[in-house]
Amino acid sequence: MVQVLNPAGELVGEPPELSPEALRTMYRWMVLGRTFSDRMVALQRQGRMGTFAPLNGQEAASVGLAAPLQETDWILGSYREYLSYFVKGVPLLAVMETYKGLITDKYPRPARCLPVQVVLAAQIHHAVGVAMGMRYEGEPGVVVAVCGDGATSEGDFNEALNYAAVFKAPVVFVVQNNGWAISTPRRQQTAAETIAARGPAFGMPGHLVDGNDLLAVYRVVSEATARARAGDGPSLVELVTYRLAAHTTADDPTKYRSPEEVQAWEARDPIPRFRSYLQTAGVLTDDDIPRIEADVKAEIQAAVETLEALPPPDPARMFDVVFAQPTPQLQQQRADLLAFLHRTA
Repeated sequence: MVQVLNPAGELVGEPPELSPEALRTMYRWMVLGRTFSDRMVALQRQGRMGTFAPLNGQEAASVGLAAPLQETDWILGSYREYLSYFVKGVPLLAVMETYKGLITDKYPRPARCLPVQVVLAAQIHHAVGVAMGMRYEGEPGVVVAVCGDGATSEGDFNEALNYAAVFKAPVVFVVQNNGWAISTPRRQQTAAETIAARGPAFGMPGHLVDGNDLLAVYRVVSEATARARAGDGPSLVELVTYRLAAHTTADDPTKYRSPEEVQAWEARDPIPRFRSYLQTAGVLTDDDIPRIEADVKAEIQAAVETLEALPPPDPARMFDVVFAQPTPQLQQQRADLLAFLHRTA
């Protein structure tokens, strides 16, 4: 397993070349991810947000897979990759609107992120399609397709890997293996020793990485995207991490995992690990820590206030964003809805 920092934050491998400012920025992203996740859960418990998927414990994986990417690169992820999207340029408000059940138009095109996918592994096919489309158009860039360990059991995942390998699509498949697919443990997903071991079977390299080690994730994803960019085809990267919180706010993880298991992984929390390294290296001071925490809380609070000040959405708008040219059936459904709203106003 590739590792640069051990759980105590001590160097045990060769770190990537990153400036002090880049290191501090990535630390801030990790803190923002944890704080955002906690705030969204609180909002859901208060009835102010829809069902939400926390990412606590997966901050190093989320930041490390996005930070190496270039402006021309894409990320296609599922419902727990919102921190990666933030790093790529998607605003907090876009994700908040999505989880509140609103139709958002706040995904900026330059960020090159498709809206988060809820259907397991569907984004993996989409990622290969985007990658092949870029090749046909002669556009530069690489696509990073992200999913969880549970999605690797879907046919879409395996079909996409096979196609990408055969045609050397410029794509990197990243699996955030957090140990659990809701209540199904990783050992019941595959008999293979690792998910990364399946890469060579499809004809691509497979990399097993400590997903709680930000520097290891950054280094391996950098190498995999460079390989794809050079025309050498896809790679499969397995990030071994852990979901410290519930699968979603509709889940009770105490029903299927022990307190001892969670405590063991809390000792490998990626944020204290990276913070310890930065402090030892003189990149982060004691004064920086509370300042960063206060800064991200203020940023999140501003987004919450903007969200809750939005006017009520137009129910008929959902018919306008499915097809460029609505079908007759959708046009009739839209008319029926408007008539119903008029009668009940």
